[in-house]
Amino acid sequence: MNIILIGPPGAGKGTQARHLVETRGMIQLSTGDMLREAKASGTEMGKRVAEVMARGDLVTDEIVIGLIRERIEGKPGGGFIFDGFPRTLAQADALGELLAATGQRLDAAVELEVDDDELVARITARSTCGNCGEVYNDITRPQPEDGKCSTCGASDFQRRADDNEDSLRNRLMEYYKKTSPLIGYYHAKGLLRKVDGLGEISAVQAAIADVLDKA
Repeated sequence: MNIILIGPPGAGKGTQARHLVETRGMIQLSTGDMLREAKASGTEMGKRVAEVMARGDLVTDEIVIGLIRERIEGKPGGGFIFDGFPRTLAQADALGELLAATGQRLDAAVELEVDDDELVARITARSTCGNCGEVYNDITRPQPEDGKCSTCGASDFQRRADDNEDSLRNRLMEYYKKTSPLIGYYHAKGLLRKVDGLGEISAVQAAIADVLDKA
């Protein structure tokens, strides 16, 4: 089963993707991770990526599709989760063509719906352990009273510089500008499934599981 997770920054796509990897054996394909790994790989494709990035240019759709092709050929596992791709209608078309060419298909585009005000409130309250990456939230999961991470014991708690209201609202606006066409695209194909992205993590997991079980 192959799915796309769609949602604004902070909607929980990464958390939900990790859960699907752990529970269903799916493979998460993150565009950013693939580019970084390709750059360091020394392969022909990796050299192309490194050259483009060294020039400060945007990596072309052709290169990204090539990286995805490398990953999906011969590695079906429990299916793929596309994270950060597609971002445009042209990329959506290219992904559909690639899946068809490799004898696969897209089963669902899962949109994590959020209320902007609630999302901003949640993200501006979050912090992470600088050592292990464990996430805390001033409202729903405060940092331990002893000042030590409950996972690794470190005391280096950090907040992202861009986790402030103005920055977040700008990021949300950019997200909606770029993603709205994709939502319509997958709705027209009958693949769009909407899930409340601001529920408890376990509730969102259950909702996504229901979508996948019915796909």
